[in-house]
Amino acid sequence: MAKGLQGFLWTMLLLFCAIQEMGVWAMHTAVESPGLGQPGDPALLAGGRVKRGWVWNQFFVVEEYTGTEPLYVGKIHSDSDEGDGSIKYTISGEGAGTIFLIDEITGDIHATERLDREQKTFYTLRAQARDRQTDQLLEPESEFIIKVQDINDSEPRFLEGPYIGSVAELSPIGTSVMQVMASDADDPTYGSSARVVYSVLEGEQHFTVDSKTGVIRTAVADLDRETQDRYEVVIRATDMAGQLGGLSGSTTVTIVVTDVNDNPPRFPQKMYQFSIVETAPVGTAIGRVKAEDSDVGENTDMTYQVKDEEGVEMFKVTTDSNTQEAVISIQKPLDYESKKVHTVVVEALNKFVDPRFVDLGTFRDQTIVRVSVLDVDEPPEFRPPSNLMEVQEDAHVGSVVGIVTALDPDTANHPVRYAIDRSTDTERIFDIDANTGAIVTGKVLDRETAGWHNITVLAMEADNHSQVSRASLRIRILDVNDNPPELATPYEAAVCEDAKPGQLIQTISVVDRDEPQSGHRFYFTLAPEATNNHHFSLLDIKDNTAAVHTQRVGFNRQEQDVYLLPILVVDSGPPALSSTGTLTIRICGCDSNGAIQSCNSTAYVVSATLSPGALIALLVCILILVVLVLLILTLKRHHKSHLTSEDDEDMRDNVIKYNDEGGGEQDTEAYDMSALRSLYDFSEIKGGDGGGGTGEGIPSGNPASELHALPQWVQSPDLDFSLFRDYICKKVEQADEDLSVPPYDSFQTYAFEGSDSPVPSLSSINTWSSGSEQDFSYLGVWGPRFRQLAALYAGRRGEEDSEES
Repeated sequence: MAKGLQGFLWTMLLLFCAIQEMGVWAMHTAVESPGLGQPGDPALLAGGRVKRGWVWNQFFVVEEYTGTEPLYVGKIHSDSDEGDGSIKYTISGEGAGTIFLIDEITGDIHATERLDREQKTFYTLRAQARDRQTDQLLEPESEFIIKVQDINDSEPRFLEGPYIGSVAELSPIGTSVMQVMASDADDPTYGSSARVVYSVLEGEQHFTVDSKTGVIRTAVADLDRETQDRYEVVIRATDMAGQLGGLSGSTTVTIVVTDVNDNPPRFPQKMYQFSIVETAPVGTAIGRVKAEDSDVGENTDMTYQVKDEEGVEMFKVTTDSNTQEAVISIQKPLDYESKKVHTVVVEALNKFVDPRFVDLGTFRDQTIVRVSVLDVDEPPEFRPPSNLMEVQEDAHVGSVVGIVTALDPDTANHPVRYAIDRSTDTERIFDIDANTGAIVTGKVLDRETAGWHNITVLAMEADNHSQVSRASLRIRILDVNDNPPELATPYEAAVCEDAKPGQLIQTISVVDRDEPQSGHRFYFTLAPEATNNHHFSLLDIKDNTAAVHTQRVGFNRQEQDVYLLPILVVDSGPPALSSTGTLTIRICGCDSNGAIQSCNSTAYVVSATLSPGALIALLVCILILVVLVLLILTLKRHHKSHLTSEDDEDMRDNVIKYNDEGGGEQDTEAYDMSALRSLYDFSEIKGGDGGGGTGEGIPSGNPASELHALPQWVQSPDLDFSLFRDYICKKVEQADEDLSVPPYDSFQTYAFEGSDSPVPSLSSINTWSSGSEQDFSYLGVWGPRFRQLAALYAGRRGEEDSEES
């Protein structure tokens, strides 16, 4: 049948082409342009211009020709052709010589290849008519077109696929889903080959398509996403306007049914059971429940709430945003002894409700949650939870401060024992009775040292000390008047010598370590020992201060430059306590304006009481002074012993030069004068005579025997020192009677020589004379220090004797 249809179509096309060839169109082309012929062509120029023209039909060729013979296209002909074969026809241009061939004699054109209009719709060629003998153009070259005749050989195609659309569930009938469009490659201007119509091949039960526009719409109103969330619809496009013999193409359209909130939440169970220990802290999660919702996306977002009053007080429900679960947690502490089971009604409802579906029912659901409380062994509880106690600071050791009470909350009601956490009472100021909980004082209290005490009391089961409760206790120490008032500072004041009576000297204030509830009230007066004072007066100002004024005219700091004024201060008790403080008043010189110029630098009398720091500093200073004195004495002794040892060892002669009248003890450091002094101790010499002899018979080893070696003037019988002795004794008596002389021993030097001395001069000037009869040999017996001197004089004497001789 298909072959018969194809033959019928080819027959109709050939008939159409024959009808077109029956009509003749003449085209006359005037050869006026020089470019159409050869220059100097005699055929064109002989006898002037000759009007010639082409004659041919409109050319068409049917596409997709499948015959075995070349397909006749048409015929070109010149009106100058007489049929004698003298004209040769040729063609050039697109497909000339390959696709299209021409008969040179007749001008018939045939197509030798199968053409496709969808690839190329027409071909442009040029025709030439030439003289066969001379090959000259007889007609101007003319252009003609061969059109490819369309046939319905292309089916419609959906070029934009695959198609995916969506539509909300429960949409009304006729709701537009999407639009599809097919394209046909055939010629839309020729016949109905490109006229496409649409239809539904599969899915027509739920969707329809507009045959002209390709718009897909819903065919039912009960699309349910929860039942089927997508549909595969096949759409067909047919050309030839859907007539018999038209070609068609199809595509599959996926239509997704989107969700709407048309389903309420539902709990899978009507009751849930959980258990938790009674000691669980507030905020502990008990469990989770979840209501199911067939919807998706935000349509499943839910909130939960507790509906019953008891549950609202004891429990709290929150929503987990990730899992949409209800989290049930404790809102108040649980107590097994009070209630063992709690019943909670939990309700779930959609967060976003679509008003279009309210008539479908309530979008909420409820369930019951039973919470069982488990019993545990709990520590004792303090009752009542009072944490403040008070006690007087003068309370005796062992006085009761207060009583704490704790009970075992369990049904067993175990006995309770008490203790104090010693880390909070390291000094053990308080004790507690382990059985009664009575807190007593363990030491003497002092509010001024510590006015508050914070301790921790422990309560534990007698049989299980691991069950311990703690309670913080604040103990306030109440004040009693046990501290006397004292002057605020060691007051010192200055008064001008020309002060007037009634002049304010100093304002006195006091401090008291006590804190009476009614406040401080102090009274000021002069101490009893100052009642006869006529210099200063004290005025109590009645505001816990007092003023000191002068009471007489003028003061004289030469007579007395410091006054000590004792002041008695008494508080208001009870009992009333007092203390005496001293005001130091200095008398100073002032200028005419009353400005102090100078005060005596004498030491002022201050309070005998010193602070511990000042006392320690004073003792340290004294100790340092003692150490320095001992060090100096030690060094001095060491120095003297060193010098003595040097004198003993050093036997060299020393020549000392003196430029003053006496150097005191410093001279003896260079030379030991004891040997010389012994030579002039005449009392010892006389005692050694044994009866006043001349001493000639005394051995040379006796010190008295050295007198024989002295010069003859020393042994003069007229030698008398009484004058010097009397002078020195007189001076000593005058020094003892003089009261202005310091009371300690001193060495006095006197520049007194007495009358002229009978002793001749010791000078050696006269020894240069030749008549000298002195003998210096006696110097040798004076000791090793004079031997060298004796040798020098002895040697010079020998030289003089030799010269004389």
